[in-house]
Amino acid sequence: MDTGGFENKNVIVLGYGRSGRSAVSALASLGANITLTTNEVIADEKIRQTLKGWGVEIVDGHHPASLLNDAELIVKNPGIPYTIPFLEDAAARGIPVITDVELAYHMSPAPIIGITGTNGKTTVTHLIGEMLERSGLSPILCGNIGYPASEAVREATAENILVMELSSFQLMGIRDFCPDTAVFTNIYEAHIDYHGSREAYVQAKMNLVSNMDASQTVIFNGRQKEMLGGHPGLHVEYFSAAGDYESCIKDGAIVHKGTPLLPLDQVKLQGAHNHENILAAILAAKNHGATDAGIRETLIHFGSIPHRMEYLGKHNDASYYNDSKATNNLATTFALESFQSPVIWIAGGLDRGQSLDGLIPSMDSVDMIITFGETKEKFQALAERTGKALEMAENPHDAVIKAAQYAEAGDVVLFSPACASWDQYKDYEARGDHFKEGFSTLEK
Repeated sequence: MDTGGFENKNVIVLGYGRSGRSAVSALASLGANITLTTNEVIADEKIRQTLKGWGVEIVDGHHPASLLNDAELIVKNPGIPYTIPFLEDAAARGIPVITDVELAYHMSPAPIIGITGTNGKTTVTHLIGEMLERSGLSPILCGNIGYPASEAVREATAENILVMELSSFQLMGIRDFCPDTAVFTNIYEAHIDYHGSREAYVQAKMNLVSNMDASQTVIFNGRQKEMLGGHPGLHVEYFSAAGDYESCIKDGAIVHKGTPLLPLDQVKLQGAHNHENILAAILAAKNHGATDAGIRETLIHFGSIPHRMEYLGKHNDASYYNDSKATNNLATTFALESFQSPVIWIAGGLDRGQSLDGLIPSMDSVDMIITFGETKEKFQALAERTGKALEMAENPHDAVIKAAQYAEAGDVVLFSPACASWDQYKDYEARGDHFKEGFSTLEK
């Protein structure tokens, strides 16, 4: 195991969510001198005793600047912005700040597939994992999907493949990280409230290739190939549903490097955006030993995953979909464009200052908007501009009850909020679960 220079280094772990707990454990195994600091007070005495047994100094309830006097490195929770005074002070002192994926890289005995992008990265991560598994291989899915990379790597051996979803927040905190394969689903504008500008967001994403050369493989969306112009000397394989690339669609079939794998009408996961997710996943999976048979089996059987165009079922012959993961305009346009049937669209959430105008070209099938949250006035204005019927709701649970009063046979009730969840929920999963709870009451 590469200790990455962490042994005997004075390291601050900032934040004690799941990634923080994992980082503390990983650093302890690497022999670092650890100080854990968190705004929350750690009340569980058993946890405090365990940490003290590892030699961890606990400073909870605040982040005193004095901690930086002896610090050589900070490992932070990805969600904590770099603009907090503690981190701004660290930057002024020249103290490096990383995230737990950097620890995982140094500890990993297994090859790493790193997946990032504005939309589709979770679906691609799961597709790659299933393609590898159905090919008799041993993937471990980790990273931004909820299983910290620095925790997953502790169970990995050289026989595994780490399939690691990576957010822009995580990629801002890498130093040496270099995956064997890097996958970019697409890059559009997102998380400007965190990064400050589109340029900073794109740069965070592109950090994934910062340590790569022609000995590794970059998998990139063919429609955006110009974005790699500033990174020469890479081995790149392209995918796109439109165009002749290493992974593409031709004559109604999924094609890998000239070989048709499966007719498109046999693929269970539908939608133009999902077809591109599939094409990206095939390149990565093939690069790590997946078989044509394993890929075909995956494409025939793989459906949606929770909160990503998740089909819930029917009520009074109307179909209900949970797309709570759609936290920006682009993700919701993909969802809206997936249906020709009349759509009752449930949307709203945190107001990040974004315009909703980009949604208008995708709203042809929308009959009604049901909105909630901080952005409900924006969606009200959108409904007025586009001549759509409108209902206000308290939350997604309330919205699905209202939708059922209007939905007719053949309609689609689509929960695709186009906004983050943090005005009312801790995350998009909790929001999606609340929507699903509302749907479950309809079935009784």
